Amino acid sequence: MKNWTKPFHGKCGKQSVSEAIEKQFNIPVSPDGAILRDLVRQPVMQRQPVGYNRSFLEDYKPGVTFYIPASQRVQLHEMGRTSGNERPAGTYARDILSRLLIDLSWASSRLEGNTYNRLDTQQLIRFGQIAPGKEMMETQMILNHKGAIEMLIQEAEQVGFNPFTFYNLHAILSDNLLHDEAACGRLRRRPVDITGSVYHPTAIPQVLEDCFRLLLQKADAIPDPFEQSFFVMVHLPYLQPFEDVNKRVSRLGANIPFIRSNLCPLSFMDVPEKDYVEGTLGVYEYNQIDLLLDLFVWAYERSCQRYLAITKTMKEPDPLRIKYREMLIQAVQTIVRNHLVPSEAHVQHLAEQLVPENDRKVFEKMVQDAFLHLHEGSVARYRLKLSEFKSWETME
Repeated sequence: MKNWTKPFHGKCGKQSVSEAIEKQFNIPVSPDGAILRDLVRQPVMQRQPVGYNRSFLEDYKPGVTFYIPASQRVQLHEMGRTSGNERPAGTYARDILSRLLIDLSWASSRLEGNTYNRLDTQQLIRFGQIAPGKEMMETQMILNHKGAIEMLIQEAEQVGFNPFTFYNLHAILSDNLLHDEAACGRLRRRPVDITGSVYHPTAIPQVLEDCFRLLLQKADAIPDPFEQSFFVMVHLPYLQPFEDVNKRVSRLGANIPFIRSNLCPLSFMDVPEKDYVEGTLGVYEYNQIDLLLDLFVWAYERSCQRYLAITKTMKEPDPLRIKYREMLIQAVQTIVRNHLVPSEAHVQHLAEQLVPENDRKVFEKMVQDAFLHLHEGSVARYRLKLSEFKSWETME
């Protein structure tokens, strides 16, 4: 059962100032978006029940059809450009990993009704501290986001718009949250309803599978990363390919083009829940994207303001760290997985194996520096599992 109402009941007492402000705030919308917003705000009994419209997906032609007008795509590229454009996929996201893990995990969970605040989310992600008075489902949701974001960044050069990526993205995001554990990472095999909407997703397994694969094929063929991102935000929740967690999959999946292209990510920070719900309802019930597009553009601008301001204070990338990036990862992995101490002797031995003699001293310092800053929030940078790091940390 899908539910637009908040699924958790941990909040009580007086309304917070931020909640009161959010209820008064509406994102700026286009004239077409305003018309659509009025339509989805009608009482449910006044809206016409509709089913899945397959032609909405089939009529989209990658590279020909564009939901985002050319002028807006130019604007988004200008806003999202970073200094990492020519660097390996995922470099920029790794640079801001600790901040992105917290922001995106918190903001995306919040859109599902999660009552963790950002500080509680930070304590959970960085130190494993569970906030008192919270439902275990809320804690699990945030930890699942953390794992899914790490997977996307750690495997930035391999993830893409293919079934394998999205099955695994769903499996991580839904871990320990579904009644049927076998439904994690698997297309749904039963009907679902969406409370508060007159939209009824298809319940035919063959249609689901055909459209899911077509959706990913079309997304993969879209030449523009912003159009790719928005296309996934539109079509994946509309299809509802999984029993639950579809919108979470779409929000993280929408970041794949940005991670791969070293563009500023989309964190969904400050996005009002009601605006997100109304934009999505416009797609569900009218196959109209205007209201969701208004939100997408506004939310992306907010993300850019946040992260590009942060990166202005970051130092210029060290060219040797770029040159020996894979070797550094290998060295850190070797020490951690073999339960070694990053001693001078061990580091020297690895340097002799991995880099030319004239760069060994610099490389040795890079390895030592890496271990000075190795913690739970940075293990994905070296393609390590949290369990591997914990085992090594305990050994120390």
